[in-house]
Amino acid sequence: MAKVVMYSTAVCPYCQRAEMLLKQRGVTAIEKIRIDLDPAQRDQMMAKTGRKTVPQIFIGDRHVGGFDDLAALDREGGLAPLLAD
Repeated sequence: MAKVVMYSTAVCPYCQRAEMLLKQRGVTAIEKIRIDLDPAQRDQMMAKTGRKTVPQIFIGDRHVGGFDDLAALDREGGLAPLLAD
């Protein structure tokens, strides 16, 4: 299974929804990077993604986006193949 990294904060309903969706698709480990605890991580996230909001999700080396992007990818059938890599 591909490595999943998620930039998140402590209180983020979209982060929780993204985590639930990933777990429903068989992901057992998500590396969470808490940008609320480390401002340097927020800067790194913004440099990598060009976005300010959380979650920002990476599967392997691919930036998937936020929860809405993840859910759309799943609906289109593109999430399972990414996770299988």
